[in-house]
Amino acid sequence: MKLDRMIGILAILLHRNRVTAPYLAEKFEVSRRTINRDIERLCMAGIPVVTTRGKGGGISIMEGYRIDRTLLTSSDMQAILAGLRSLDSVSGTRRYAQLMERLAPDSPGLLSGGPHILIDLSSWYKASLAPKIERIHQAIEESRLVSFSYHAPSGESDRVAEPYDLVFQWGGWYLWAWCRLREDFRLFKLNRMTGLELCGFFEKREAPLPDLSQEKVFPHTYQVKARIAPEYRWRLIEEYGADSFAVQADGSLLFAFDFADKETIIGWIASFGGGAELLEPAWLRRELAQFGDNIRKKHLGT
Repeated sequence: MKLDRMIGILAILLHRNRVTAPYLAEKFEVSRRTINRDIERLCMAGIPVVTTRGKGGGISIMEGYRIDRTLLTSSDMQAILAGLRSLDSVSGTRRYAQLMERLAPDSPGLLSGGPHILIDLSSWYKASLAPKIERIHQAIEESRLVSFSYHAPSGESDRVAEPYDLVFQWGGWYLWAWCRLREDFRLFKLNRMTGLELCGFFEKREAPLPDLSQEKVFPHTYQVKARIAPEYRWRLIEEYGADSFAVQADGSLLFAFDFADKETIIGWIASFGGGAELLEPAWLRRELAQFGDNIRKKHLGT
């Protein structure tokens, strides 16, 4: 909360010529001594905050020191507020929205109007996901190790990791951490983590940002062509874009795209029922046919 409070104090000083320490202490529900320490930190950060004693005195930014008070417009603030509300959708609190309200305590016009951008980052697993995110966030802040069981396609394993970043990508939440089992940085999907515990402290190392490019995480290994029934046009547009297919003379849709693994291709084609035919690669057509035959035998017993 220290950084949040300092940002809030700076926001107040940008919108008011002078305030008192008791006012700030009451506003942020801390002691005057804490406010004085925050003012010292702001000065160390290069913001010339001065304190004047006596009647009419208080805390202000040094006269002549110019900071653009219109740096954030109403539209800017609304965009930031939308992002902060999205974080609240995960935690189930108003923590981040309250932070934004503190950023413009004396300029309610900056936050006027209804929300025009609504972002919900929660999921069907919100009940189990929110506490997990809060626990990992605590571990990152306190440099605590996390232990958990990880359930991957290759099997289940027990991991101990040094957490560095929480990442929301591809519609899911991930942890970017140094895995002590693999001795390398790894991206762990939170929904695959069970038994999450904080289990000690670690000294932070130089941590590169994760490469989240599609080419890195989902390399295009298989080039696929398929004939899709026209009633599924909406689905191709939604999932892969309007440029992923071409309309044929008979009305069918010739779909072309690159996939990372064959299991995804087989599952995707099968999800259309009889509305899709895999054309290429030829060897995968045979595997898809065998897949369908196995399903038939399992359900019909022949």
